[in-house]
Amino acid sequence: MTDDTRSEPDPTERRDGGRIPIALRVEYKRVNSFFADYTRNISKGGTFIATAKPLPVGTSFVFELSVPDLGEPLRLKGIVAWRVEGTDATDEQPAGMGIQFRYDDDEDRARVHRVVEALAVAKLGPVVGKKLIDPPVEG
Repeated sequence: MTDDTRSEPDPTERRDGGRIPIALRVEYKRVNSFFADYTRNISKGGTFIATAKPLPVGTSFVFELSVPDLGEPLRLKGIVAWRVEGTDATDEQPAGMGIQFRYDDDEDRARVHRVVEALAVAKLGPVVGKKLIDPPVEG
């Protein structure tokens, strides 16, 4: 395994809320080719894109998620935070890349957070969805 790959995300990685298991179609461009893959989960801070050809760690790119009930795809910016090569993939952790969202400003962040919250509520119901996406802060 090279320095820029990991079979699992760093457990100390700070996440913005819980992850919702959900498959959404994601489209992005790499060089002169378009790719269509699927998310495996999503949170307010990022997503995991299952793909046999993950981009290198540190790659910034723009991608679109097809979200049910939205009139058009959700356009997002992200950076590859970690990746799983096909040779390291398991049933629990398939090949792909962990994406950390990048926001233009607070309004852009709020827009993405609203969509993720709506997905959590639609997928898991209002009580569980809100608890997962916005866990109580212990202090």
